[in-house]
Amino acid sequence: MATSISIFPGVYELKRRKYSASLFWSLLFILPIILIITYFSLFINGLASLVLSLLLLVLSPAELNKIFNFEIVEYWAASVFVIGWVLAVWIIHRRQLKRAWEKINDTARSQWQLAWTEIKTNRLVIFFIIVLASMYAVAFLCPWLVPRDPNAQQDITVTKYAAPLQSIAYLKLRTPGRSILPFREGEGASFTVINKFIAVQNLLLNREPSVVYISSFQKRGEEIEYVQGIQKKVISVSELIGENEKDFAENRMFLLGSDKYGRDIFSRLLYGSRISLSIGFLAMAIAVTLGTIIGALAGYFGKKTDAVLMRWVDLMLAFPNLFLILMIVALFGNSIFLIVVILGLTGWMGVSRIVRGQFLALREMEYIQAAHALGFSHSRIIFKHLIPNAFAPVIVAATLRLGGIILVEAGLSFLGVGVQPPTASWGNMVAEGRDMLIHGWWISTFPGLAIVLTVICFNVIGDGLRDALDPRLRT
Repeated sequence: MATSISIFPGVYELKRRKYSASLFWSLLFILPIILIITYFSLFINGLASLVLSLLLLVLSPAELNKIFNFEIVEYWAASVFVIGWVLAVWIIHRRQLKRAWEKINDTARSQWQLAWTEIKTNRLVIFFIIVLASMYAVAFLCPWLVPRDPNAQQDITVTKYAAPLQSIAYLKLRTPGRSILPFREGEGASFTVINKFIAVQNLLLNREPSVVYISSFQKRGEEIEYVQGIQKKVISVSELIGENEKDFAENRMFLLGSDKYGRDIFSRLLYGSRISLSIGFLAMAIAVTLGTIIGALAGYFGKKTDAVLMRWVDLMLAFPNLFLILMIVALFGNSIFLIVVILGLTGWMGVSRIVRGQFLALREMEYIQAAHALGFSHSRIIFKHLIPNAFAPVIVAATLRLGGIILVEAGLSFLGVGVQPPTASWGNMVAEGRDMLIHGWWISTFPGLAIVLTVICFNVIGDGLRDALDPRLRT
């Protein structure tokens, strides 16, 4: 049995002189802890607002409805995500240690364990798995990582079309960047929780000070003369944070530049990842669920059920997906929820055919015939014996299809019928810069590269899963 210190991810591997595995597990475990320490205030306030909102849901739901701002949910997600990250790494590593301590043979491994062993030998697939996992982590943590509000458009005469790595000076004002909710007057536990929730919410939503972007400035006594484009303006020093220049004047760098409204491309790119990746994942979840159910029913019962369901699949495949999506959006309007549902309801046909084919082959196997002989119900045979054994090719197909769904979502947003501005999506970001490809190339280039990288990740990972899960392709 290993010592207690070996429980920490990476230590056991280091003792066994598996240096690359030790580095991998150590980084995977330490990185979220570093993020928690770096953004400790946001982490604690996010958890505090979550706990306080749950208390208010019990104590005073009506008051919670009045003061609640949905934007703080993203801070909840970020805080819960890093906690889940640490726990997941710990639990997975402990399970690996347990297998190592018990010296389990390869013959005792499941299909997925054998597949993971095969995948680990493919460095290209591992690299793209890390890239894709990093993109999803950034999507969860974007409220912590973004330098400014992705939809903030201010002083566009100064901030518009800023080139990548360009710095722009600004003055920090005393007034908060957003309106602050006043505290409630009263006594009792409810009012105490309400005021604490308001305080935490105000802190989260007013992270950035109110600023004025300028081309240049000069201090003259108790006033500051500053220039914005061709305009000259004056502001009192009392309206700024501090009296010394180093207190109220700073420079902000636009890492990937800005668009025509002065919005930070880097911030919008991170928030756009959350939209594009989540839409793709949720739409594929709907498609896999619906396709698995229909394919399972068709393959298991066969005969008339199979004929009717497969003709329905053929009918759905006869419609051009893009035309069908555009028609539905034109009839019912566009929203993120509707886009997810449409993409899911138009992408299940391939999954259903795969599941049907697997069921037709598996239902003739001896263990399925034995299950029938023992009197097992149809639902037990389908969900406990058939679906688990038929799901490997479904996972491969879903992974390969995810890149296509993200492309469709980006195309819809590019055409103006998907995610609507000012909400950031990679597709509408590309559309916003299409008229400035020469002088403002960065506006479309960076979101376009993000789309390409995401699609490549899903395609390479899908190919790797197919090779690992198909015994005929193993050497």
